[in-house]
Amino acid sequence: MINVDFTKMSSKGQIVIPQEMRKDIAVGDRFIIIQRDNEIILKPADSLEGNFLEDLNFAKKTLASLDKYGKGKFKEIEGKDFLKELEKW
Repeated sequence: MINVDFTKMSSKGQIVIPQEMRKDIAVGDRFIIIQRDNEIILKPADSLEGNFLEDLNFAKKTLASLDKYGKGKFKEIEGKDFLKELEKW
């Protein structure tokens, strides 16, 4: 399910999460915030698995690839060649 809503930042830098979107969030819950350019990702910290650093490293490599090849300008390759590329990571 995807929910979309609008919010704004207060003069104190606080952002309100719309009520419908915070029904499973409790007071004191912690979050990780990731910013890249104009994108901000908010994720509950307790949802992070033990291999978070591995996931973060993968995300960094993915973002580097996006920057290197340009957004939406990917080449098409066979599945076996793609798996070989992944092994290099």
